[in-house]
Amino acid sequence: MTSSPSPVAIGKKQFTALLAAIMALGALGIDLMLPVFDEIRTHFGLAEDSTDVAQIVTLYFLGMASGQMLYGPFADRYGRRPVLYVGLTIYAIAAVGSAVAPTLPLMLLSRFLWGVGAAGPRVMVVAVVRDVYEGDAMARAMSFIMAVFVTIPILAPSLGAAIAALGPWQIIFWFCALYAVVVGLWAMRLDETLAEENRRNLALRPVLDAVREVFTTRQSLGYTMAMVFLFGAFTSYLASSELIVGEIYGRPGLFPFIFGGVAAAMGSAMLFNAKIVHKLGVHQTVRFAVAGYTALALGLLVVVLLTDGKPSFWVAIIGISAVLVMHATMIPNVNAVALEPLGHMAGMASAVVGTMSLGGGALLGTLIDRNLAGTITPLVVGMVLYGFIAAGWIAWAGRGAQSDTT
Repeated sequence: MTSSPSPVAIGKKQFTALLAAIMALGALGIDLMLPVFDEIRTHFGLAEDSTDVAQIVTLYFLGMASGQMLYGPFADRYGRRPVLYVGLTIYAIAAVGSAVAPTLPLMLLSRFLWGVGAAGPRVMVVAVVRDVYEGDAMARAMSFIMAVFVTIPILAPSLGAAIAALGPWQIIFWFCALYAVVVGLWAMRLDETLAEENRRNLALRPVLDAVREVFTTRQSLGYTMAMVFLFGAFTSYLASSELIVGEIYGRPGLFPFIFGGVAAAMGSAMLFNAKIVHKLGVHQTVRFAVAGYTALALGLLVVVLLTDGKPSFWVAIIGISAVLVMHATMIPNVNAVALEPLGHMAGMASAVVGTMSLGGGALLGTLIDRNLAGTITPLVVGMVLYGFIAAGWIAWAGRGAQSDTT
């Protein structure tokens, strides 16, 4: 525990539940609308197999990435609560803007701003966790909280379909705006966690110094770069999953159940990860997980190449799920290790790490999902390639002591 004011005056369970609900904002902004991609294509006059709707996910992630660099300095100067409420306001307004946008370009602009809004709560959650926990305890806490980010999709596609049944597809966007308002009211119970001695000036020089420290700390840089490539594979899956199930395999009715099942497996892995970290430690857990990820991705690639890029439906789904389960085991740990040396500047550090991982991951993911053409080969090749590159960065970071700098 750090010297920061304790937020658990509201109770540890409610504290964790609240941070999880805040973290869920980012996931809901993606997953609720996946089941209505067909309606969005029809509304904007796109072809049935158009991949243009993937930009709805990509631009949202890019907004989340760029927004974090704006929120980080403010989080370390003015505190975590103001950043949360600015982000929630932008989130709700942009969700409404997306609902009423008359053209796809305007909707995509609103989606980018929506992502900028979602960045504030994300920076706030990561910074608060770093304020309160450190080391293995932080990794365990992040496992429980970040599990929400991937377990929300268990219910989100079905929930999205149910909400859309009540009216036009735009009603989903209005629901997200309402959720932001509800979370904002609940968050009024959370105390500020930024200690006075950790507040940083908002002048440009301290901000640049903070960025430089992130980039020159070997452990932070290595694990952040690993997250860039891991998120590259994950964002590609998110953007292309509806197309894979519905168009490549022709089973659109199964999409909510498949997507939710994969999310359930990933969420379970994150929750189980907390026990593994407690037993093995966070660094050893990361090494085992990255080895499992690359091995499973390679095995799936062999199957894909032997079946001309289109293995049987269930082989493809189980194979992709297995790789993503290992991905889920890595992300909370890699994120925690990247931030571990930077507790004195958690807000800015979480912003830099988040910007690089989400922004870089979104761009890398686009290279994959834009090339899907009747097979899952691009997705699996990307998983293998990005997995090996991530493993290389983790190995590089591990060669130095945790306090070493490049």
